[in-house]
Amino acid sequence: MLRNRWTKVFVFVLCLTPLFWLGWRAYRNDLTANPIELITRYTGDWVLRLIVATLAVTPLRKLLRLPDLIRFRRMIGLFAFFYGVLHFITYLWLDKFFEMREMILDIGKRPFITAGFAAFLAMVPLAITSTTGWIRRLGGKRWQLLHRLVYVSAIAGVVHYLWLVKSDIRQPAIYGALVGVLLLYRAAVKLR
Repeated sequence: MLRNRWTKVFVFVLCLTPLFWLGWRAYRNDLTANPIELITRYTGDWVLRLIVATLAVTPLRKLLRLPDLIRFRRMIGLFAFFYGVLHFITYLWLDKFFEMREMILDIGKRPFITAGFAAFLAMVPLAITSTTGWIRRLGGKRWQLLHRLVYVSAIAGVVHYLWLVKSDIRQPAIYGALVGVLLLYRAAVKLR
């Protein structure tokens, strides 16, 4: 079933669904009184959800004995980067209008932006080197070592969200717990 090419198409469409939903809301003029905040939060949530899904592939394929789940990890990771790009562009363009001075001042005032930028920067080499050609060029071990940046991105993304919210930390705490469990699983497997 997981080897069926239509399964990959289904996962692709599933990963695009949040963008379609956001587009539908924009078409219906239903982006709330503060559309920039809604788009920023929405795309940021999807970055974290997809990073968690990417991290969950390895434990799920082992626990459920579905080795073919690995076929979806790259695609899900690239969609996490795609939503990260949308999140970042929303900040640069819609929120700051590409005002570099404003952004630099913002980084000094609001450390959550620094954490978010670090999470995004950690994703850039992952996206660039996700092709089969790069895997071959870097060799298995070096490629795997580089792709551990996903852990940095996941942790920095959770910190970004945690520092962003003022009082209700339930949502970032859930993401933090999920990332923590997935990283602990990897540490336990490595120790064993």
